[in-house]
Amino acid sequence: MKMRPPCESVVKLVLPAFRSLVAKELIEKYNFSQVAAAKKLGTTQAAVSYYLYSKRGEKRMKELEAIPSVQSMTNKVASGIATQSLSPFEAMLKFCELCKVLRTKDLVCDMHKGFITVPAACDVCKTI
Repeated sequence: MKMRPPCESVVKLVLPAFRSLVAKELIEKYNFSQVAAAKKLGTTQAAVSYYLYSKRGEKRMKELEAIPSVQSMTNKVASGIATQSLSPFEAMLKFCELCKVLRTKDLVCDMHKGFITVPAACDVCKTI
């Protein structure tokens, strides 16, 4: 029996892709080095390099990037980090806000169904 809550899907699949999008914007738009972007994102330079150049996870990144609310949040977080107008805590809250939006659009629900069989009438993702 697999007992995986929807939040686990977000941590495993959405958070790395979102970090990747933010890192990419920090580097391309705000001229951050990989080391500086990594430091701001609380990860390593190697992870940022992996985000930027790895083909693994590219489909998920493109899927997220195509969602206007994700692109908007990416822009807000990258801009906030670059201008130092967002604290690390505020950036974390932006991710939580993004997670809520994605749950209402069924994206998290669809990913979660890849991990566990859920009843047809399940609405857990929308009520968390």
